[in-house]
Amino acid sequence: MPPHAHGPVRPAALVFDAFDTLFPLGPLEWRFREAGIPRVLMTRWCDHLLRDAFALSLLGGERTFEDVARGSLRDITGNQIAPAAEDVIIDGLARLEPRPEAARALDTAHAAGLRTAVLGHGGGERVRLLLERSGLPTEALTGGGGPTEWKPAEAAYLSAAHDLGVPAQRLGLVTAHGWDAAGGRRAGLVTGWSSHLEGRFPSVFPRPDAQGRDLAETVERLLALPAPG
Repeated sequence: MPPHAHGPVRPAALVFDAFDTLFPLGPLEWRFREAGIPRVLMTRWCDHLLRDAFALSLLGGERTFEDVARGSLRDITGNQIAPAAEDVIIDGLARLEPRPEAARALDTAHAAGLRTAVLGHGGGERVRLLLERSGLPTEALTGGGGPTEWKPAEAAYLSAAHDLGVPAQRLGLVTAHGWDAAGGRRAGLVTGWSSHLEGRFPSVFPRPDAQGRDLAETVERLLALPAPG
């Protein structure tokens, strides 16, 4: 049975992905240079981090996002990274700036009466700090029921729906990652994908319920879905 047997409806709340959706990771490159790590390894670090996060979504285990981020740094550098250099990069995750249209996307949702939140990976403490510093008008969720529940595991999305007090089919997900949209869809969420990161939606996944060129347009298109009957 498809996630929306009668078609997707306008969400009653929105949950946003954090890294590379609301907050671009590109500015971390200078921190890699400052740490003496070739900036070309940043992409490898991101890929390595996601690989291990996906594995944890299947295997479970008491690991936080910071555990995995630090472990991935050590792995790609052959355990040659100094603790102080590692701290420089990890600290940068809480100092990223939001995309230019992020506040407008959130304001559009709030003006329509929707509650909004950001769903982090594996505990979400870094996301909470990031949101506090950025001043974006939204709240942070912990990333499922705790560090054992990682996106794209179904439990993470369902826990977000529970925390926001809406059924899964009335929770909209806004993300720039095709894999994340696929995970949200499998959990029954209404999915919105912004093309600003990947350009084209990955062909291996079912299409999202709405998509836009950036976060603001994606939110607008989610809000334009039919009202529930």
